[in-house]
Amino acid sequence: MTRVRVFRVTAYTDPDTGRPGKIIELVEVRGTYQQPARGAMTEEFVMAQQLFQSLVSQLQSMGFMPVQRDRFLPKIVLYLTEEEYERLGVRFEVNEEFELVLEEGRLIFKRLP
Repeated sequence: MTRVRVFRVTAYTDPDTGRPGKIIELVEVRGTYQQPARGAMTEEFVMAQQLFQSLVSQLQSMGFMPVQRDRFLPKIVLYLTEEEYERLGVRFEVNEEFELVLEEGRLIFKRLP
């Protein structure tokens, strides 16, 4: 199972048939990565880590560094005719999140709350 977010929904016209359709771009959403500490953490290491996080937070609040929330990676781009989009039975809205299940040759989109 993979968590995906609707990144973009674009209308297009099929160049071969002239029929209208939609391009749906889905990206995989991943939480921020926290590297696990190795070995025993000394008091100096913990203090240095807290100081570093404090400095990064201050730089982000002043606008010098971007705030990193979730990382996302391109996952699936669907090119669907209007008829295919209707048959799919899923309405994709930008920033909406789904759980994507790949099972026995099927793609299953489960809406997340």
